[in-house]
Amino acid sequence: MYGIKSPLPDADRKVVGEALQGALVDLIDLSLMAKQLHWNVVGPRFRSVHLQLDEVVGLARRHADTVAERAAAVGFSPDGRARTVSASSGIAAAPEGAVTDSATVGTLVAALGAVITRMRERIAATAAPDPVSQDILIGLTADLEKYSWMAQAENTS
Repeated sequence: MYGIKSPLPDADRKVVGEALQGALVDLIDLSLMAKQLHWNVVGPRFRSVHLQLDEVVGLARRHADTVAERAAAVGFSPDGRARTVSASSGIAAAPEGAVTDSATVGTLVAALGAVITRMRERIAATAAPDPVSQDILIGLTADLEKYSWMAQAENTS
């Protein structure tokens, strides 16, 4: 926490700040993982998967900024440093090197699933202390679930 005065009581600000910080870390890591896959996807569906990954990167980056700014607004200093992201993300690492289009989509689905699960926990945690932050988390989770659906549909046979 830092010098910004928030209308939230300290205990609520701590809960909300931790939820927003966790969301920030997961969103930053999701954007990095999706960009890594974007650079390394190969296969017959290269173009469609390549473009889909860029959409996920953009989505994660936009929401990360919103989440970080909300954290700052409630008096919690957001931390998006590489070391912090690496230490606390809930996403598995992207595979190294070239990745087939099917494996890429599978990796993306798993990452989105992990982030969505953690976001839903944060939605529950912020319900009472700060419905405004909860609303942000609900909106971004809806977007993540949309992309999860799209990615899963990409890999059905």
